Amino acid sequence: MKFETRAIHDGQSADPATGAVTIPVFQTSTYQQDGIGKPRGYEYSRTGNPTRHALEEALASLESGKHGLAFASGVAATTAVLQLLRPGDHVLAGDDIYGGTYRLLEKVYSPWGLHVDYVDTTDPNAFAAAVLPNTKLIWVETPTNPLLKIADIAALAGVAKQAGALLAVDNTFASPWFQRPLELGAHIVVHSTTKYLGGHSDVVGGAVITSLDDEFNDLKFYQNAAGAIPGPWDCWLILRGLKTLAVRMREHERNAKHLALILEKHPAVKRVFYPGLATHPQHELAAKQMSGFGGMISLELNGGFEAVEQFVARLKIFILGESLGGVESLVCYPPRMTHSSFPAKERHRRGIHDNLVRLSVGIENVDDLEQDLRNALG
Repeated sequence: MKFETRAIHDGQSADPATGAVTIPVFQTSTYQQDGIGKPRGYEYSRTGNPTRHALEEALASLESGKHGLAFASGVAATTAVLQLLRPGDHVLAGDDIYGGTYRLLEKVYSPWGLHVDYVDTTDPNAFAAAVLPNTKLIWVETPTNPLLKIADIAALAGVAKQAGALLAVDNTFASPWFQRPLELGAHIVVHSTTKYLGGHSDVVGGAVITSLDDEFNDLKFYQNAAGAIPGPWDCWLILRGLKTLAVRMREHERNAKHLALILEKHPAVKRVFYPGLATHPQHELAAKQMSGFGGMISLELNGGFEAVEQFVARLKIFILGESLGGVESLVCYPPRMTHSSFPAKERHRRGIHDNLVRLSVGIENVDDLEQDLRNALG
């Protein structure tokens, strides 16, 4: 079956008891057993819940994976992957990553005993050169947050294989509609399901998808042992979001491509970061490994923080807020919002300057969005 059909049906067959075409919300903590040691498939909802199971099956299908696991947040999903490692292990991470991931690596896992080096996301050779005997994980986002860099997943899979390491890809910005890293050789895919998969800014969640049996078993054990699981209502909301993922992503991209072309030519804009632009340094790679370019745009304004303040204050449709991937358009200031966990010197070194703005382009009428940006830049 094609993607759109699987997004609606996989893991979501009609309820056998009632015929309901929408998976029920199994709002229960425990389950009746037929005898000691004779559960009917579920015992306790931290360990397993039918609504969550449906979501996990659907996510695995959409990412072309064998196993899916749902978590309470994207950070909880990232934590689960890092728990595959042990003190003394070495991680190679892309240099452009979400601030929450950087905070987790630097403030939680480095003191715990993990060694982390950051490498140019766009250069597989730099990753190969940075491999150490104890390198166990390569972690990248693509497209990256917030600079929309593109990592060559297939090339990094080759580096990981040579190193005997796992390759994990945060696919949140692209969604499985535009990119499926497991098909390109990655071992693990991570999502903040809060974003495009949920799609309506009304739920927080995360997911890990893999086809590796041993790693899945370890991740599943951690999910149950640590308990950072989403509730059934959260799972139901994300399942509902999956049903319209394809149509939403098409609109997100259509609007973003239109706006990126306009912003690129605007005199108040210094630089636009969008992989769908022919001027993006990795446009050809993005076109090769993705089926589309997504709905995220970052831009540098002419001027500093004052220019950003004026721009944000004039916006009427774009809402100033954290997060991304909802139907409504959002504007974010990474230096003081999503990436505030980076020290200022480190932000600047990585290219996150004080005039940087990130747009999550929604699915409103594109003419209204264009006018809103023109007025704010005016």
